[in-house]
Amino acid sequence: MERAKLLVIAAVNLLFVVATCEAIESPQYTVVHKESDFEVRLYRESKWISAPVRELSFQKATLFGFHRLFQYIEGANLNFSRIPMTAPVLTSIVPGAGPLHSSAYFVRFYLPEKFQANPPVPLPELKLKQYTWDSRCVAVRKFSGFAKDDNIVREAEKLAFSLSSSPWANATSDSSDAYSIAQYDSPFQFFDRLNEVWFDIDESGGVATY
Repeated sequence: MERAKLLVIAAVNLLFVVATCEAIESPQYTVVHKESDFEVRLYRESKWISAPVRELSFQKATLFGFHRLFQYIEGANLNFSRIPMTAPVLTSIVPGAGPLHSSAYFVRFYLPEKFQANPPVPLPELKLKQYTWDSRCVAVRKFSGFAKDDNIVREAEKLAFSLSSSPWANATSDSSDAYSIAQYDSPFQFFDRLNEVWFDIDESGGVATY
């Protein structure tokens, strides 16, 4: 059983590297505040496709969720539409009781501008949901290397510490997601990798500079 899981993970890794080779479009934002180790972005409203995953491991949840999303963008939707890959792949961690403070995740794919108005409906067996990302402020910390089970919590704690001594100290949102990890690169890019940890920000609790 464990070997089968590893084969699935390897297969999804291959899918990911093929899919991200032409990652062009990303959600649009404006930087409204910048510090040495983080920034606050204002994202406009956009539509994503979301894959809910019940899994203790962040890495496995991201791989299994992306596998379903990849099927969707390859044509497993009611329109049989092929959808170009975008970046980042966003894994939102839902508060829970697991070792990573979660046992539930949402792996999300940003829809290209062409499909924003009328997203293709996923095939029911994929158990995907359309998700409307309301316009919001997000605190973002960048980090390199691979996003793994043993470092994402540490990166989130660093962002929380930075926010605690900034004008946005009391601005952490009451979002249902604890935080999100944005990944921009394929698993086979070993150098110059870009990942980000995102916290939703309540604009009324911070310093509005826009």
